Amino acid sequence: MDYQTQNEAMGRHIFPDLVRAFALLGIVLVNVAYFAFPGEITYFYGGLNSEADVAASFTVDALFLFKSYTLFSFMFGAGLAYQMMSAERRGVAFAPRYFRRMLGLLILGILHVTVAFIGDILIVYAVIGSVLFLFRNRSVKSLIRWAVGFLILQIVISLLMSTGLTMGEMYAPEEMNAVASEMRKVMDASTVVFQNGNFSEIVAQRWDSWTGYIVFAGLVQFSGVLSFFLFGLAAVRSGIMQTPDATIWARSRRVYLPVGLILSVIGAYLILRSGDPMSGMGAFGNSIILIGAPLSSMGYMGWIAKWSSGPATGFKIFAARAGTASLTTYLLQSLILSFVFCGYGLGLYAQLGAAACVAIALATAVVTLTFSSLWRTRFERGPMENLLRRWTYLGAR
Repeated sequence: MDYQTQNEAMGRHIFPDLVRAFALLGIVLVNVAYFAFPGEITYFYGGLNSEADVAASFTVDALFLFKSYTLFSFMFGAGLAYQMMSAERRGVAFAPRYFRRMLGLLILGILHVTVAFIGDILIVYAVIGSVLFLFRNRSVKSLIRWAVGFLILQIVISLLMSTGLTMGEMYAPEEMNAVASEMRKVMDASTVVFQNGNFSEIVAQRWDSWTGYIVFAGLVQFSGVLSFFLFGLAAVRSGIMQTPDATIWARSRRVYLPVGLILSVIGAYLILRSGDPMSGMGAFGNSIILIGAPLSSMGYMGWIAKWSSGPATGFKIFAARAGTASLTTYLLQSLILSFVFCGYGLGLYAQLGAAACVAIALATAVVTLTFSSLWRTRFERGPMENLLRRWTYLGAR
């Protein structure tokens, strides 16, 4: 069954799959910095050596930072709604299959960190996805209220962190400098391992770095992830994901996108000017981008909705097919980038500027999205999607 026939049989629109494909492009453009440099400061660890590097870093921050994972999280929530609808059509129990799926994501996330990437999102999705189950029967209005509340919580936490850093720089500069010096030593040591270590040494270093990442993710990202899970669930429940010409998508591209991008540009400028994203100014720049990200993401979806409204032909189907294999694409991106930058591969960790890293990310996006799309011309599902589905349904179709 080809892509278009399969979608028609399932009553699905091409719009969600195009959103996933676009999110995957943004994710690799953001994530490459965390493959190539220490995650605390990324390109500021020697990756901004030319105007091209500065422009690349600024562009990615302004256009994709906090927006790609927002779109991915939104579509995860939408996926829950589609799974519930499928279970209802089949007349089967939903909860056992759902939690097997979350366990499957958790296992894949653990493997992902082990072999590829400290910034894995699958572990977070498995944990927060289990919480999302509690909201499955809430009304659209209730979902939106909870989503807004969790989003506000995320923004408040981010602003408090940036305020704390600023106050520390003002009133305890010596202590802050001492902390920064210790962090630099840790980053230098981890850089040596990622550049020159063997596979087992890099795995150990990756998990050591992951413990610091997950603390940050827990403070800043968890409530935001749950917020967009809820928004995605509400979007399907309300019917707007099945209606690309809904009024909200026109409003999103005309109103929300300009406001969101203006905030993102301001935030990206502050990060660059700070010289250190872990400084008070840098953290405040991140907070500004975080505030603008939901608006920008809605705007992006507004334009994707407009694009999806026309005939489903050519490149549109090609991109949408790749979007149906988002798990495969995401993990394949990580395998490629870990080989490029780690010592057991090409060993380019902390060796390239931001512009070269972004170019590698773009090439990786093209290769992985093309692979997934071509795979889907021969097979009903992506390879990782098929594996996860077999576990979820215990081999049943």
